[in-house]
Amino acid sequence: MMQDYPKTLPPSARVGFTVMDTWLAYAPVKNNPEDAAKVPKGNPYHSATSGEMAIYRANSLILRKAGVQIADPVLDVFNGQEVEVWPRITWKPKWALTFSDVKKKVGDGCSISQRSTVAVKGQNVFLDGLSVDGTLVVSAIDEAEVKVTGSVKNKGWILKHIDYKDCSFPEEIRIRGFTIDKVDQLELNYTEPGKFEFRS
Repeated sequence: MMQDYPKTLPPSARVGFTVMDTWLAYAPVKNNPEDAAKVPKGNPYHSATSGEMAIYRANSLILRKAGVQIADPVLDVFNGQEVEVWPRITWKPKWALTFSDVKKKVGDGCSISQRSTVAVKGQNVFLDGLSVDGTLVVSAIDEAEVKVTGSVKNKGWILKHIDYKDCSFPEEIRIRGFTIDKVDQLELNYTEPGKFEFRS
């Protein structure tokens, strides 16, 4: 185990550690929905539901710290677990591995509403003066440099509650406590090299 490793080192070894806020670095997924629902309110659920919501929270807070106006979360209950539902924001690691990467890719005047979903799949995608109220999916090859700006508004993707006992859904969906109804989205795909700008 990683915590036992320092014990194997000689007394002369220099050992250190890094401390981070929980929202940035700790979201285990180890409890099934039934056990997670029994956890007293205010304690971490450590379930598939809370783990996925923790990713959205972390990404939202990272973007907020980078200057993006991110709407506050709402509380909702999935599989008996009350969780904060932040905007569903994801990005591929090649878009940004560090906070400085995020800062380089996000310009001024960006905002994302609470009901929004944003997925960035591309190394050189830049968001500048972008307002999202709905769903935006941007995909680009590495050789494409894409600037996305303007206002995106659509019906978006909706989280629909399901019960973990409902066997009409696959298990990986049931343990989340919700499915995503992809009602409407703006999808941008850049498959050719070059510089592009999308303005809506």
